[in-house]
Amino acid sequence: MTTLHDRTTRAAAALESLTTRLGSTLAGRSVDEQQPEALVLARALALNAAAGSMVRWGAAGGDHERAMAAHFVALAVAEVGRAAWLPMGDSALDPETRAFANERLGTAAASALGRAILARDMDPAGALGLDPMHQMVRKEFARFSDAEIAPVAEAIHRHDALIPERLIRAMAGLGVFGISIPEEWGGNFADHRTMIIATEELSRGSLGAGGSVITRPEICAKAILKGGTAEQKARWLPALASGDRLISVAVTEPDAGSDVARVKLAARRVSGGYVLSGEKTWCTFAGRADVLCVLARTGSLEDGHKGLTLFLVEKSPITSDDGDDKVFEYVQPGNGGSGRLAGKAIPTIGYRGMHSFSVSFDDVFVPDDCRIGAEGQGFYLQMAGFAGGRIQTAARAVGVMEAAFREALRYSRDRKVFGKALADLPLTQVKLAEMAARLQAGRQLSYEVGDAMDGGKGDFEASLVKFMTCKDAEWVTREAMQLHGGMGYSEEYPVSRLWQDARVLSIFEGAEEVLGLFVIARGYLARSAQ
Repeated sequence: MTTLHDRTTRAAAALESLTTRLGSTLAGRSVDEQQPEALVLARALALNAAAGSMVRWGAAGGDHERAMAAHFVALAVAEVGRAAWLPMGDSALDPETRAFANERLGTAAASALGRAILARDMDPAGALGLDPMHQMVRKEFARFSDAEIAPVAEAIHRHDALIPERLIRAMAGLGVFGISIPEEWGGNFADHRTMIIATEELSRGSLGAGGSVITRPEICAKAILKGGTAEQKARWLPALASGDRLISVAVTEPDAGSDVARVKLAARRVSGGYVLSGEKTWCTFAGRADVLCVLARTGSLEDGHKGLTLFLVEKSPITSDDGDDKVFEYVQPGNGGSGRLAGKAIPTIGYRGMHSFSVSFDDVFVPDDCRIGAEGQGFYLQMAGFAGGRIQTAARAVGVMEAAFREALRYSRDRKVFGKALADLPLTQVKLAEMAARLQAGRQLSYEVGDAMDGGKGDFEASLVKFMTCKDAEWVTREAMQLHGGMGYSEEYPVSRLWQDARVLSIFEGAEEVLGLFVIARGYLARSAQ
């Protein structure tokens, strides 16, 4: 007898073959010559990886998990198969795979899955498949998120407020800032899965005031661990881990976003150190931060990424108790009043709680012992941190999806339309099934990529899962808002905030197009050519 798991496994194998064939149609030409096709390939690669994760997760679970895995694989097969404008088109789907996708996505099976989701009190999208230690981590961070973050999330968003100091201190007490830093340097890093779970739960409470506070110390700590001296590690890592020193990452510039090799902010060599002059933008948390992790140019612009160096620049922080927390000016003491940092927050539609700043550097002196690594190593050290930032962003996307999914479930159960509960309508059930499948696929792929990163691998896959989950988070939050109808567009329900927050995910930590084209598609095609 052929089981649902057997059919799902075969469909996932067909998806892998389909993705390989899609890649072969792009071989032999540069990504720049076929950017739209390459972006489709990147999405297919991500869906293929997630399908494999879901098959393995479903095999270890029960009937509900296997049905969830089947639904996601069917969604992935249908999406990749719809690339009919490519040479392979729909004809690449064999009849058995097409029949599987049609059946699982049909109203009967999809609405049945939706009803099963609605009937579950615990983990409606399926059991997470965590061991006892990771279950305990999830429980602890979920409790904190519900008790400390969620109650202030709406107020922070509506008033564009800075995270309250009491919440920062509470997160420090929980060990949030040290979750990516090894114990030997004052942190509490256990493994990447722990970090992913914590990030997801904190993001479920608030993206900007919860899950994102981990990212900056993660990016900077990775750079210090890779390129810092023993003295720098001893000085900075325990301070970052404890939350005594909060950090902001200053990489992006007005004319250099994802193209990091075009950074222009100049670091000029002087006696005892460097003088930094120029402008950075989108420096999240720069006002509250005690330290800026700055990528600056020590070589010529023609040197590209080889002319970049990483520095730590200290400043005084502004807090939520300081009045206007959207502007700052810091004049370096003992520098004749010439070293000046000034920042102004950029108004944003979401992702509130930390503020993102444009920061100008006017002859800011940085001593030699605040240079991380040698001159010219800055790009590589920064990239070491970005891989961790991308898997964290995937976890943030999953947390936002989970929050929206829960809101959609709650409202669907309570809301009556045309004399029926919204949850009783087949269209609602089908939407909930897809929301749950995309949510769980992002989660399970994140877990597997995190496990790979524990062994020093998984950087490419971190880009895959970031690319996929951030796009899916937009869809999930949009559908959660749609299920709320007119109330979803109001600020009386959290879904409007979740939708606004989700929109930033495909932009930062590697914009969707740059990540898809130049990291994923180009990387895959280069490896396939070898």
